[in-house]
Amino acid sequence: MNRFPPWKYALLIIVLGLGLVYALPNIYGDDPAVQVSSSRGFDLQPEIVGEVERSLESAGVEHGPVDFSSQRVLVRLDSSDRQLRAADALRESFGDDYVVALNLAPATPSWLSTLGAEPMVLGLDLQGGVHFLMQVDMEAAKTQRLNNYVESVRNLLRDAGIRYRSVRVSGENLVVELRTAEHRSEARELIESETEGLAIESVDAGQTFNLRASVTETYLQEIQQNALEQNMTTLRNRVNELGVAEPVIQQQGANRIVVQLPGVQDTAQAKRVLGATATVEYRAVDEQNDPYEAERTGRVPPGSKLYYDRNDQPILLSREVIASGENLIGAAAGFDQQSGQPNVVVTLDGEGARRMLEHTTENVGNRMAVVFIEYRPETRMVDGEEVHSTRRVEEVISAAVTREPFGKRFQTTGLGSATEAAQLAMLLRAGALAAPMQIIEERTVGPSLGQDNIDQGFQSVIIGFALVLVVMALYYKVFGLIANLALTANLVLIVALLSLLGATLTLPGIAGIVLTVGMAVDANVLIFERIREELRNGNTPQASIRAGYEKAFSTIADANVTTLIAAIVLFMFGTGPIKGFAVTLSLGIVTSMFTAILGTRGVVTLIYGGRKRVKSLAI
Repeated sequence: MNRFPPWKYALLIIVLGLGLVYALPNIYGDDPAVQVSSSRGFDLQPEIVGEVERSLESAGVEHGPVDFSSQRVLVRLDSSDRQLRAADALRESFGDDYVVALNLAPATPSWLSTLGAEPMVLGLDLQGGVHFLMQVDMEAAKTQRLNNYVESVRNLLRDAGIRYRSVRVSGENLVVELRTAEHRSEARELIESETEGLAIESVDAGQTFNLRASVTETYLQEIQQNALEQNMTTLRNRVNELGVAEPVIQQQGANRIVVQLPGVQDTAQAKRVLGATATVEYRAVDEQNDPYEAERTGRVPPGSKLYYDRNDQPILLSREVIASGENLIGAAAGFDQQSGQPNVVVTLDGEGARRMLEHTTENVGNRMAVVFIEYRPETRMVDGEEVHSTRRVEEVISAAVTREPFGKRFQTTGLGSATEAAQLAMLLRAGALAAPMQIIEERTVGPSLGQDNIDQGFQSVIIGFALVLVVMALYYKVFGLIANLALTANLVLIVALLSLLGATLTLPGIAGIVLTVGMAVDANVLIFERIREELRNGNTPQASIRAGYEKAFSTIADANVTTLIAAIVLFMFGTGPIKGFAVTLSLGIVTSMFTAILGTRGVVTLIYGGRKRVKSLAI
């Protein structure tokens, strides 16, 4: 007698039900849409939805639902023609403060979206676009850091009254030449107490008493990681200019960045935009004059300059720069210990710290502004030819009151949220410390090729799936049909898991699914052959079913576990396409074991199990 516990049936029903729900979004397709997001990456306010709707109504563009989140507004439309008209209208209304991008929005019903069910993300090879592999010049980042130390050490020694002959970079070291051993001892103690990340040793050199400092390995790794993070932040801001809805910007190895831009076909434009640069400046706020009056009349007071903040409000700043991105060593988001409000802690080099201390000492109670400066590449058509130029865009991202004098290290408060503080810190670091990069690999995938990949991949899955179904049904009869049910459930579960995990489906991923279709029936073949063998040995049908599942399990487990180990190794050591194959293969192995062992056993028990007296099996 074969029995299948009720809790296992419940588990099967729950898993298959959830699998069906999370696989469903993939059959609904996409709607043409227009996406509006902040060009600075700051959170949007709900009021922007009304502005978007009014702009579209004024342009006479009919639209569908408008989806709002703090990162973007998504307007759905029913045709590509209306999508283009809507994008033109919104670009004209919102100007340069926002990025208006064409997009495809999943047409998933709201009840599925409420459950967190979303369709799979298509990779570059299926959607089309451009792929860059960019290498960050870590030596330049290290050299830049050493050069920052030079000015900092000079100011430290000068302020302390310690006489020195020179402070210079020699190879990978910072060399400080002093006149006496006493000066060297004082200088070493001062540098060690005021700087971080340096390993200092005393070196005698004929008539001078030198200090040789090198960047510690721990601090060097921190510099390299910061350089990568800052470059990725800069690249994300640049990608906004291209209007890419689902870009992939991720670290690869210790010094490389992968940039994938689905839907972008103009490689030259992508290169120009990704090559844009940014920096920051600290300026005093002109508290004596009215910025609104200066904006209205166009007469700006001497010594001041008219700027605009993120809310497009005018503000007058001093023409004199207190410190700039060249003086910025680091910036980190955190919380003020006294008020608990989010802040950004900024660290300046020696020269910047000296100027900042002088300014803040004399201006306690006055405001100081942070100006974010961006150099955006532009392309214009002049007499039928492309003319490339760079536009300087300036924006005040913070203006806070100076409560007390500070120099090298200080904090910026008055920020709206922890998210805004983190974004500001990344913008400051990205504008100041981005290390040089070069493109070492580029690929372009056309949209037609991407669609061909989808069609051919889908056909391969269907053909392989159909052939397996036919062979199993003919060879194993009723048991073959049961195996076909398990195989169908297996495909549904794979698609559901890919959608649920947010994994990107690529062409190698489709290959992994095709391979899984073939491998998924292996477990059933082993079980069914065991059952046949038991029947030939003269066992009863019920005993043969039980023995078939029990004796085949160890073989099935061995075969699948070894394949799973290989897939995990591929994922750990492989790059993008290999990882895509490994992900689908791993998921397929897990789901196939579940459906082939647990699923088929449940169906077989329903048909032949319980107290039924079975004389023969259709196998």
